[in-house]
Amino acid sequence: MMEKYFEKVPKRADTINWTADKDNMVILEVENKGFFNTLAQKLFKKPPVTYVHLDKTGSFLWQEIDGEKNIQSLGQLLEERFGEESHPLYERLIKYFSILESYNFIVWIKP
Repeated sequence: MMEKYFEKVPKRADTINWTADKDNMVILEVENKGFFNTLAQKLFKKPPVTYVHLDKTGSFLWQEIDGEKNIQSLGQLLEERFGEESHPLYERLIKYFSILESYNFIVWIKP
């Protein structure tokens, strides 16, 4: 089961705009669309766009997601870049990609 997860290939969702600042930290721009978001914007002055700031490992991984590298390859790159700081490596990767998937920031490409 776990081996199949490592073969999965993530792709950044086309609906997510993003930038990287001078320190290469990624900022995702999430549009707050839909009826309830529009209502909240009008009634509670909620912003039309939410900015999500990724940490250094998240920013590194986000920029490596290209729709070709699988989870295992991304893990190897992360370990090469951050060494022991990235451990426990695959537990952290699974959690990271689960969060990205839950917010529809990524889609999975079938291997």
